[in-house]
Amino acid sequence: MAGKATPATALLTRRKVPHTVHTYDHDPREESYGSEAAAALGVAEERVFKTLVAEVDGQLTVGVVPVTGQLNLKALAAASGGKKAKLADATAAQRATGYVLGGISPLGQRTRLPLVVDVTVRRFDTVFCSGGRRGLEIELAPGDLVELTGATVAAIAG
Repeated sequence: MAGKATPATALLTRRKVPHTVHTYDHDPREESYGSEAAAALGVAEERVFKTLVAEVDGQLTVGVVPVTGQLNLKALAAASGGKKAKLADATAAQRATGYVLGGISPLGQRTRLPLVVDVTVRRFDTVFCSGGRRGLEIELAPGDLVELTGATVAAIAG
């Protein structure tokens, strides 16, 4: 693996979960991290999932959706057993996860937050998610992603 391990890659290695680490040169002017990753790695955007931190009834909760869609906050709240959701403050998201925006991984977060993965994850043999920094993606089986994060799988992409 190129570069230093992240909490996400360390978790996968420690748990002996089959995965592939992909790196690419992140353009600091690019703000659509997932689309950039898909293009750089030559994979369909539907297979690349972004990690978004929201607040559901005041509790930080993570939504993981394909980069082609948006997080449906109402659906995330319902899937989490809550009533109301809004995107979390960037500083709170970074502090809780231990990752920077554009590099938040659903794996190996500093604080284990409730996590919901969009149901479209089941369409693929492998999916991509952030490896814990910009320019680092992890490819793994959807079932492993769900199991390692203790995720709920629900229709949360809009």
